[in-house]
Amino acid sequence: MRFQCKSREDEWEGVVCNLVQHSSVYEFWIRSRSSIMVVFGPTSRGGFACFPDFQVGCHLTNLKDRFWNTEQLVGILGEVDGLTVSAALCEIAERIHYP
Repeated sequence: MRFQCKSREDEWEGVVCNLVQHSSVYEFWIRSRSSIMVVFGPTSRGGFACFPDFQVGCHLTNLKDRFWNTEQLVGILGEVDGLTVSAALCEIAERIHYP
């Protein structure tokens, strides 16, 4: 599944690969400017995303809430990777039935 990413200065494409559902948790890979493994799922406060290769994670809201999610993700992953993951989550939200 392809998606577009955009910062103030640049645009790039990303691809979601190997989207797998494990009970209520999802796992997928993003291929873009870097390769990122993402694990996300629900919590009592909304949701979470973890990035095992970076040894970080954060809380998320609705997957389509690009503003909040981008703010959280950029804080732990940096601008390019945070924007990329946020765009990927928005794209995935369109295709899966996620709480």
